[in-house]
Parts: sequence; structure tokens; C-alpha cells
Amino acid sequence: MTRHLASLVSLSLWVVGCATAGSRGGAAEAPAAPGAATFFPLAAGTTWQYEAQMLGEKRTLPVTILEVRDGVAVDSTGARLQADAYGVRDQKRYLLRDPVVAGTRWTNIVSPSSVEAYEIIAVDQPCESPAGSFSGCVVVESRNRIDEQRALVNEMTLAPKVGIVRIATTLVDGGKRVPQSELKLLSFTPAR
Repeated sequence: MTRHLASLVSLSLWVVGCATAGSRGGAAEAPAAPGAATFFPLAAGTTWQYEAQMLGEKRTLPVTILEVRDGVAVDSTGARLQADAYGVRDQKRYLLRDPVVAGTRWTNIVSPSSVEAYEIIAVDQPCESPAGSFSGCVVVESRNRIDEQRALVNEMTLAPKVGIVRIATTLVDGGKRVPQSELKLLSFTPAR
């Protein structure tokens, strides 16, 4: 159980991003969408405290960025986080892609039997957790089809300059939705 909860936190903390391009100037333009890096501070010493609930069990999980070397951040769960020209990734998948606008979609093939479909379903939203209320949040949904009738759906909410505020995992079985796990931010401490 503990290993699975640690995996949930690792999955939750793969969010690093790219800086956005500067303004092109000229006529008034709509403000540029924030870059993926806006939604996850990855300096050594940044710390998050989460409440993880899975199968009726609750645990408190601390996560700290231990080091950043050659653009790769390593956290206390063992996750390796990296930004590239396309967005946010770990060793297997992108969890946030640029542009960070509603409707952006991408697919990750994480193994021969596992294909994840992602979509940014909301941007510039308010969100809440036990750590407080945040504005300008982005919501990303991922789906991993198990078979013809079932799929696992993750909904991840990220706050600018804070990171993951919430992840809820649901099993969709036919028309039924069965909650599986939830991760909620209890506290956040930026690096000093």
C-alpha cells in the first residue's frame, strides 16, 4: 500500500515546464497562455505536504525537491522531472504540454499495453485544497483504457507557482464512476 501511495505522489509530481516565448509586439494581442513551468516550482528545497486517500486509507505524504542537476529535478519519492521544448515530463510521459490552453491534447505510450490520452480541460480556474484557495489553476484529465468497458481517469489540478493542488483517480466502468484515490495539498513551502 505504501509503495502504491508513493507511486501516486510520484505520478502527481511530474509537472515541470518550459518558459513561454516573449511577446511579438505590434497590435494588441490576447495575453499569452502561461507556460507549463508556471505551474510547478522546481527549485531544490521546495516542499509539498499531501493527504493521500486510497481504498479508505489516509496518509500524509511529504515531497521535497532534493536536487536539480542538468535540468532534471529529483524529488524525495524518486521521481525525475524535466522540461523540454514541448512541456512537462518524467521518464515515461508528458503530464503538461504547451500551449497551456483548454483543448490541448496529447497521447503518451508508456508501455506496449498502456496508452494514456491527456487533455487540458480547464484553464484560469479557481481551486481549493486544505492548503488554501488559488486562482489561475489549470485542470488536466488523463484516460488510460483498461478494456472495452473500463478506463482509469485522472483529473489533476495545478495552481500557478504552487504545483499540484489535487489529483482524483476514478474508475469508469460502463456508465458508473467509482472513485479510486485522491491526493490533496495540505501545505506548500517554496525554496528559500
